[in-house]
Amino acid sequence: MTDKQLQQDILQELDWEPEVRATDVGVSVHEGVVTLSGFVDSFAEKFDAEAATKRVFGVKGVANDLEVKLPTAVQRPDPDIAQAAVRTLGELVTVPQHRIQVTVREGVLILEGEVDRQYQAEAAGNAVRRLPGVRDIRNRITLKAHVSTIDVREQIEEALRRSAEVEARRIAVEAADGKVVLRGNVHSWHERTAAVQAAWRAPGVTQVEDHLRIAA
Repeated sequence: MTDKQLQQDILQELDWEPEVRATDVGVSVHEGVVTLSGFVDSFAEKFDAEAATKRVFGVKGVANDLEVKLPTAVQRPDPDIAQAAVRTLGELVTVPQHRIQVTVREGVLILEGEVDRQYQAEAAGNAVRRLPGVRDIRNRITLKAHVSTIDVREQIEEALRRSAEVEARRIAVEAADGKVVLRGNVHSWHERTAAVQAAWRAPGVTQVEDHLRIAA
């Protein structure tokens, strides 16, 4: 696939995504690496544009240079955003609220703290992504290291084999002291993401290094 063909596919996918105004987003492609540029009305739209781009077959990397320019009607004081974030996080049963601290500076929402599993950190970020007034999110939540007797590598390999989205035989898994390294080839960015998420779900994992290559 040529860069020009890939660019057209991405533009069509952005036009298909209901949460994105495709006319706001500029798309350039060089050797499969995509750069998104322009101005959008919310952080959620910036996130959705990147997610839509990564869904397109042939995308090897994304540089999201979209800038968020909030319309006057949705601009909010930092304390209001912080209070809304605390309330939203408090409603999540999967996230230990007392372990997460919220800071807001000029519309940039910062999440800090320590949780047991990666999905909890992701859930926290996802929950506050669409709050009005948020220009950007910095998810600095870390994972609590703990000793586990579970064979992490074997669990991840089993998870990859069960996944309908991943061709497990093309992926090698290395694991030691909570750190997991993935190597090999995948067919798409979507498959790469699925493999990394499978690794993060294993108990005891505190770090995942993604050395997967996107290849036909």
